[in-house]
Amino acid sequence: MKKELVVRALENGTVIDHIPADKLFQIVNILHLDTISDQITIGNNLDSNKLGKKGVIKISGKYIDPQELNKIALIAPNARINIIKDYQVVEKNECVMPDEVYEILQCVNPMCITNKQNVTTHFHIVNKEDRTVKCHYCERYIKAEDLILK
Repeated sequence: MKKELVVRALENGTVIDHIPADKLFQIVNILHLDTISDQITIGNNLDSNKLGKKGVIKISGKYIDPQELNKIALIAPNARINIIKDYQVVEKNECVMPDEVYEILQCVNPMCITNKQNVTTHFHIVNKEDRTVKCHYCERYIKAEDLILK
């Protein structure tokens, strides 16, 4: 007997799809989903032709703001963001890594001015493929695995 899991359709909110399975819980943390009282559906290690295994997050009543989108793009640059209104997909967006980001990363250089004074962090994305960034102030290059999200 074949069993099927039925997940209720989303009336209004956001669906984040094509999240690499090993990045799903970072996205959960970025979006502070543990503090949301609306319905959330999380699926992980789902079969994907593109990724092998993927994660999906459906969030009722929430829309991703630009800062959250930039954080997601740094962690899962190939994720897709679908905006749902009245049970219909009204917008489909692929995460696009910006050329620069403000306030969302912390510099790993302990001597950087952003770690010594109240200065807004600013990073340039120098390689979008491997997600390498450079601090605008101290010019330290930071690899994807060393990124610290604020």
